Amino acid sequence: MWQLLEPVHAVLYYAPEASEEAAALGYAVDERWPSYFPYRAAPLGEVDAQTVSDLFYSFNPAMVERYMEPAWRTASPGRVLAARRIAMDRVLRRILGDRIGSPELEQAARTARRVAEAADMAGRPMAAANAALPWPDEPHLVLWQAATILREHRGDGHIAALHAHDIGPIESLVSHAAVGAAPVDVFASRQWTVEQWAAARDRLTARGLVHAKEEAAGGVRDGESGRAGEVRATEEGVRVRAAIEKQTDELAAGPWDLLASVEVKELADLLMPIVLDIVGTGLLPMQSTLGIGMNYDYGRL
Repeated sequence: MWQLLEPVHAVLYYAPEASEEAAALGYAVDERWPSYFPYRAAPLGEVDAQTVSDLFYSFNPAMVERYMEPAWRTASPGRVLAARRIAMDRVLRRILGDRIGSPELEQAARTARRVAEAADMAGRPMAAANAALPWPDEPHLVLWQAATILREHRGDGHIAALHAHDIGPIESLVSHAAVGAAPVDVFASRQWTVEQWAAARDRLTARGLVHAKEEAAGGVRDGESGRAGEVRATEEGVRVRAAIEKQTDELAAGPWDLLASVEVKELADLLMPIVLDIVGTGLLPMQSTLGIGMNYDYGRL
């Protein structure tokens, strides 16, 4: 269900309509980060860069500071929330076309909302902030809000699982790359420097979680993450990473207990055409730091 709901949420950060609404607020749109941070952080209110860095976790704090420092001077959180709702209304109407207002989409929205409202928000700041927002009336926006709450609920739990295994922000990326979740270059988006990446790799090496440094040809420019050497997990590193992912799944499972297994299957069936429409636009990257590939095979799911 995470794999089915993640694209519904994530299209906000890639759709041209979202860039247009961000530009209307005054954000730069030559790259996605100036709007990504306020779009995602706006439910929290006028929080500072340190809070965003702590809650988003895997980004270089210097990167967060660079984009968050002007964020609320450009537009208030309330204006950003209004813009992202308008953006998602436009995006989903364009992508889903005749599915808008269909009984199938309305049923998917109702069920996803039930699950989102069943989630325990204690210790889940990102999920709680989104859950506190008023629900829209339109089913396609209800679905998006439910997907967002459940996505952030899982993310909050993932950070708890990383903490439980003493895996810090950059180590979370290095260890994920080490088990082959995505090529190292994909993690450059978090803008850790080559020196920071190498230091994190060395710390994990000292713990026996990744193999010793393997030099890669060419190196990297400062500000890019990873190619100071590809990184491979040891057997213990694979075990620890698997334990983190298992704990993340377990912490995310609670709200889904509301549904019978047949209802989960029904929701998956309802979501699949919607997700295929979204993925079919080509807006979403085929690989991401989440380890989800946007190449869907319904038979496998």
